[in-house]
Amino acid sequence: MLKRQLCILGSTGSIGSSTLDVVRLHPDKFQVISLAAHASVDIIFKQCLEFKPQQVVLVSSEHAELLLQKLEHVNVNDIKVLSGEQALIELAQCKSTDTVMAAIVGAAGLLPTLAAVNAGKRVLLANKEALVTSGAIFMAAVKASGAELLPIDSEHNAIFQCLPSHQQGNLGQCQLRASGISKILLTGSGGPFRTMAIEQLESVTPAQACAHPNWDMGRKISVDSATMMNKGLEFIEAKWLFNVEAEDIQVVLHPQSIIHSMVQYKDGSVIAQMGNPDMRTPIAHALSFPERIESGVAPLDFFQIASFEFQAVDFARYPNLKLAIDACQQGQAACTALNAANEIAVAAFLDEEIKFTDIFKINETSVKKFVSEQVGNINEVIALDKQVRIFAQTLLADFEVSKCQ
Repeated sequence: MLKRQLCILGSTGSIGSSTLDVVRLHPDKFQVISLAAHASVDIIFKQCLEFKPQQVVLVSSEHAELLLQKLEHVNVNDIKVLSGEQALIELAQCKSTDTVMAAIVGAAGLLPTLAAVNAGKRVLLANKEALVTSGAIFMAAVKASGAELLPIDSEHNAIFQCLPSHQQGNLGQCQLRASGISKILLTGSGGPFRTMAIEQLESVTPAQACAHPNWDMGRKISVDSATMMNKGLEFIEAKWLFNVEAEDIQVVLHPQSIIHSMVQYKDGSVIAQMGNPDMRTPIAHALSFPERIESGVAPLDFFQIASFEFQAVDFARYPNLKLAIDACQQGQAACTALNAANEIAVAAFLDEEIKFTDIFKINETSVKKFVSEQVGNINEVIALDKQVRIFAQTLLADFEVSKCQ
């Protein structure tokens, strides 16, 4: 069997690193052809020495030059090092690869992921923002190119696994009701502040917000989990992946993070996908689909699980989730604006410029400002994304002042 030829976009982040963990277990099945990151020179240097890719892209030209110097210092001269956003796009659509792990965090991953789709690759989608910012446009590109889209988010991968096989090959055009499915149950842990008094949320620190009880994630995604914006973005992503409406999706709090999501059928059956909370499981599933391979994740030990808990969502505690669900119903401009504003707000919180609770205020104000904009193509998506970021940035000064008073 021929090896899958991999391009890993975002190889130095948590998803990229976990992908390489799985690849490491199966040198007979996968070959790393290319790697890409923003500026993490030391990490990608080690990856280059181990996996020997043909090409590497660092978006930052300064850091690309540093990587090149480090490689030359150890006499590694056969790896092509490029820089810039255009190089990232070209890497994603390069003919030498057949499988692209799209794991760049945020809207920065949209264009390279779309390039991989347009090139007809097998695209392992970990960049949920690509669908949030351009849902209909993105799925139309998948249909037109014949690309194979497989979800990596643990929740969407779980839903995918719970679907009938004939629907798995029809993402974006699924007819779930025709298969007897009545509802998608999207689970979420509730993050680190699930039981904290709501009035205390105003004073939480970035370190507290990044301390997720179950998952090991990057800082931005950890904050999104704490606000449950991450679940909101997943809600929007689920709409597009599985061709459903907002009312067909229900968010369920499940603090143990053992059940990753469920599908409810009209005969009363509920099919759930379970496993230890480790991203190597969905990554291994998508890398080898439709086969099953070792992921390096320990099997689930039911005798070590005290209980399964399920709770309804309190939107007073998680207003960002409600904002995302509303945006899902309001249209593409609302979703694009929500994602852009949230990236600005979360970055400001991590830099201790605003309070945790100010993230919602910036997001809400931005969505209200841009909800009625028209978004019909990818250029309009990019233009709106830029507008919203500028607007959200102007809001920060007001919240910085309020924090200091």
